[in-house]
Amino acid sequence: MSLVGRSLVQISDLSGEELRAILDAAAAVKADTGAFGPKPFADKTLGMIFLKPSLRTRVSFEVGMTKMGGHAIYLAPSDISLGKRETTEDIAIVLSRYVDFIMARVFGHGDVADLAEHATVPVINGLSDKAHPCQCLADLQTIIERRGELSGQRLCFIGDGNNVAHSLMFGGALTGMSVTVVCPEGYGPDAGVLATSQELGAATGATIDYSHDLESIRGATVLYTDVWASMGQEAEAAARRSVFKPYRIGPETVAFAPDATILHCLPAHYDEEIAYESSRLPTSAIFDQAENRMWAQLGLMLMLAGAERVR
Repeated sequence: MSLVGRSLVQISDLSGEELRAILDAAAAVKADTGAFGPKPFADKTLGMIFLKPSLRTRVSFEVGMTKMGGHAIYLAPSDISLGKRETTEDIAIVLSRYVDFIMARVFGHGDVADLAEHATVPVINGLSDKAHPCQCLADLQTIIERRGELSGQRLCFIGDGNNVAHSLMFGGALTGMSVTVVCPEGYGPDAGVLATSQELGAATGATIDYSHDLESIRGATVLYTDVWASMGQEAEAAARRSVFKPYRIGPETVAFAPDATILHCLPAHYDEEIAYESSRLPTSAIFDQAENRMWAQLGLMLMLAGAERVR
């Protein structure tokens, strides 16, 4: 299966087979960093556009490229202003003459979509307001490690129907994992994402839906949460804390699904969306999940580069 030259703007850009191939590559390189040769990214460079800061995204991409013999360049907001100092189209064309991959962590989803449209090298969405596909890849890898398989699992995402929820809905639909977003009224997932993921899920047996009822958590095999106010929503933070207060992973919600794997994409606001004690339970995999950002992204880039497994 070839993904050479492709971009990943959102998980729904992939087929179920392509998604599983990326996860297989991620598992292979995690088990053996030489699985695709000693330096499969030798002489390759990743250009990283950051309009939003991030610990995990920057370090996981930089270290991953180094492990594979490549190089990463960090482009801060002061270095590059998409659509301001020069057009996104021109930036995409120019960077394509220099680098082998472009990763962009942005506010508006349209920015990364525009980069992918005009670049002649693969563009990877490192986060936008609509999607977080790299996080989803790490999440799916972690669920496989903890639960053995994706098909037949039931993930409950508790909190805001945000970019992470959207990517999980697509990821679940493509792999046969049911996903329920449990959220306050008025904070559900995008209607278009819901409809598309439900269509995709019909082919794999995955149920994709959302609920305002915390009782719907019962029977979940994975409990997932994220911050209640994302970057750019700081003005809403106080109001959101009041609305979202019941929608958290604490002892009361863990009791609905005591054997479920607990996930959080971090950074965590302890005792808001997740209780500290819940994050440290043996069922919590939040730090495995953070590590897997690197391996999942490597699996993706190895596939985009057409690297061949040698062992």
